[in-house]
Amino acid sequence: MSLLILDYEPTHQPHFERLNRHWIEKYFWMESVDVAVLQNPEEHILTLGGHILMAEYEHQVVGTVALKFVKPGLYEFTKMAVDETHHGLKIGKQLAEAAIAWCKQKNARHIILYSNTKLVPAITLYRKLGFREVELDGPYKRSDIKMQLDL
Repeated sequence: MSLLILDYEPTHQPHFERLNRHWIEKYFWMESVDVAVLQNPEEHILTLGGHILMAEYEHQVVGTVALKFVKPGLYEFTKMAVDETHHGLKIGKQLAEAAIAWCKQKNARHIILYSNTKLVPAITLYRKLGFREVELDGPYKRSDIKMQLDL
């Protein structure tokens, strides 16, 4: 498999938005925070100390994940999406593992994420990676689960 995990570049913005918009609109609805982050990830993720990874498979951008800086030692795992035509290739797992490795390099102690329990494959992946459910709080109306990974 010719999968590359790449650091985000400004030319990736349309892919970042396309991939995330597709799955958000398929299962939920776009919230104002989604529109802001997807249209300007540099402002809402990168300049605040976060990071974005892109997955390229056979020269096509097919996946992404963002790490939002919350506070020293804590990042939020957010905006993860893999093109439906590439499901089953474990691209999400590889993106997640690369994101966790990046957080460890930044000396993070925890990674949190907000999701929805109807996204069974995603929740299953997060549990396999070591995330555990914690008390729900947060800014997203569509979230009904919060998970945390202790590094």
